[in-house]
Amino acid sequence: MKKLFLTVAALFAVCALWAQDNVIANYNKGAEMLQAKNYAEAAKCFQLVIDEGINSEDSKVLNCVETAKKYLPTCYQGVGTAAAAKANYDEAIANLTKAAEVAELYGNLSAMKKANMILARVYQVQGGTAFNNKEWAAAAEIFAKGYAADPKNTQMALWLAQCYCEMGEYDKGVEVFEAVAAMQGPKFEEHAAEANRLIALYTNNEVAKLQAANDYDGIIAMSDKLLAKNPANALAEKIRLQAYLSKKDYAKVIELGEAAAAAQTDEAEKSDVYFTLGAAYNAKEMKPQAIEALKKVVAGDNVEAAKKSVAELSK
Repeated sequence: MKKLFLTVAALFAVCALWAQDNVIANYNKGAEMLQAKNYAEAAKCFQLVIDEGINSEDSKVLNCVETAKKYLPTCYQGVGTAAAAKANYDEAIANLTKAAEVAELYGNLSAMKKANMILARVYQVQGGTAFNNKEWAAAAEIFAKGYAADPKNTQMALWLAQCYCEMGEYDKGVEVFEAVAAMQGPKFEEHAAEANRLIALYTNNEVAKLQAANDYDGIIAMSDKLLAKNPANALAEKIRLQAYLSKKDYAKVIELGEAAAAAQTDEAEKSDVYFTLGAAYNAKEMKPQAIEALKKVVAGDNVEAAKKSVAELSK
C-alpha cells in the first residue's frame, strides 16, 4: 500500500509538472505569435494558458495566466482590425466584440473602451453605403449597434439620428441629436453645433407637417414634450407660441410671450417672438402693448412688417 501511495503521489507530481510546463510553453508561444502579429494564433495560445492554468497554485503559472488575460483582448482586437482593413466586416465585428467582452471579463476597462471605439468605427463604415443611398432603415440598424458600442462617436450618432428622422421617428432622432448637443469639450464643438442645427431643421419639418394638417394641438404637444426634457429649449418656446397664435388663443400667447422671447439667444428669433406677441396684443385690441412688442422686432424677416403695423397702430 505504501508503495502504491508513493506511486500515485509521484504520478500527481509528474502531471502537475507537465501541466505547468505546458502552460508556460503555450504562454511563450503566444508571446512569440503576438510579437509576430499573428494575432489569431496568439489568441489560441493565451486562451489555453488561461484555461489550463487558472486553477494552478504555482506562482509562475498564475503570472502567465494574468499576463495572458491582459494580452487576449489585444489579440482579438488585432484579428478584428485586420479583417476590417480587408472589408470583412462580419469577421471584424465578431472579433472586436470578443475583444471588448474579454477585456470586460478580466477587468481591463481601457482595452474594452479601445475595442469598442474601433468596433463603432467598423459599424460606421459598414453603414455608410446604406446611409449614402438613403436606405435609412438599413443604415439605422447598423449605426445603432455602433452607437451602443461608443456613444462618443458623434459623427455616427448624427447619422443615426438623421436616419431616425428620415424614417419618421422624430422623437428617437431628437433624443440622439440632444445627446450629441450635450457633449462637452473642444473636440465635440463642431458636431454639437451640427446637432443643434439638425434639431431645428427636423423640428421645423415636423411642425410643417402638423401645420399642413391644421394640427396645432399636435405642435403644442410636441413643444411641451421638448420643453419637459429641456426647459431652456428656445425653438420649442417659439413654435409653441406660434401654434397658440394660429389657434387664435391670444391670451395664451400673451401669457407665454415674454418668457419665450427671453429664451431666445438669436436676435432674429427673439424678434419673431415679439412679432407674434404683437399680433396677439393687436388681436385683443391692446394697442399700447402691441406697439411696444412690435418695436422690439429689430432683426429677421418681419422688421418691415412690424414697422408698418406700428405706424398704423400709432395713428
